[in-house]
Amino acid sequence: MEMGRRIGITATVPVEVLLAAGYQPLDLNNLFINDPDPERLLGIAERDGFPQNCCSWIKGIYAVCMERGIDTVLCVTSGDCSNTLMLMEVLKLKGLETVPFAFPEEPDPGRMRQCLESLAQRLGTGLASAEGMRTRLKNSRRLAHRLDELTWRQGRVSGWENHLWLVSSSDFNGDFQAYEQGLAQVVAQAERRSPYPDDMLRLAYIGVPAVFARDLYPFVERYGARVVFNETQRQFAMPRPGKSLAEQYSHYTYPYPLIHRIADIRRELRRRRVDGVIHYVQAFCHRGIADIVFRHAIDLPMLTVEGNDEFTLSQHLRTRLEAFLDLLRRSPRPQGAAAPKSR
Repeated sequence: MEMGRRIGITATVPVEVLLAAGYQPLDLNNLFINDPDPERLLGIAERDGFPQNCCSWIKGIYAVCMERGIDTVLCVTSGDCSNTLMLMEVLKLKGLETVPFAFPEEPDPGRMRQCLESLAQRLGTGLASAEGMRTRLKNSRRLAHRLDELTWRQGRVSGWENHLWLVSSSDFNGDFQAYEQGLAQVVAQAERRSPYPDDMLRLAYIGVPAVFARDLYPFVERYGARVVFNETQRQFAMPRPGKSLAEQYSHYTYPYPLIHRIADIRRELRRRRVDGVIHYVQAFCHRGIADIVFRHAIDLPMLTVEGNDEFTLSQHLRTRLEAFLDLLRRSPRPQGAAAPKSR
């Protein structure tokens, strides 16, 4: 498929509408965090006036746009980051075209359909074309779900691989056909692997992707644990596609009140036989307050870790993670934690 005009996205959005309109969506968060030198990008934003006590993701998004010449950005104004509203103003000041998109306050398919129709009209396409693109993406999403199953049910995929491929489903790395081909190869290889040992601790990761994700997953594996549930990343892959785009993005839990996320998290914690939970919060982010609610709602040991502009695990965080894993080893495992894998 020929790539169209680039459009940056500040969060997971109805990517099918963008593709139907002939755009090549690029998740600016992924471009930032996968840059060989993300600290350099923070410096670009700070030299242009962004304060040090501002979320690194916002600064990274801005710098990626400036450095890569991305001139159109779809900004999620409701259901994601409150800082995006001011980011839009700065991007407009710099001459970029900004397209606002707001998720409904509640996951209602009727209201979601109205949002989709409005976005499609703004981008010069229609909902029927977007539904056609949804059909074309079904196999990519099916493969992502299979990778997830190979992670938690069969133990043949690492937490890092799971994170990497699921988080990339926000924009399919800018090329959904190449994404599908690459993921198909990974799934086929994983199905032939030997599984991880049954006695490894089983962890859940909830919250936005961590700035130090590349370090986090292999670190816990070295200490006899592995992540079998990446909450937000799994949501990017649309685990409940429904019968229409409106249903699909109503089932996507992240933009909506915490009660919907909590219901999904608690269901998956039981299903995946999780021993303990790591909750990542981003510094200077209003979503960090959600930790109060999660601790009340989740009846498992939980470690809350914060990050902002350190892209590797600090010694302090390493020590805290080691202590948490030691605690889990000394605690009784949840009933069914050692259940046999399904082949």
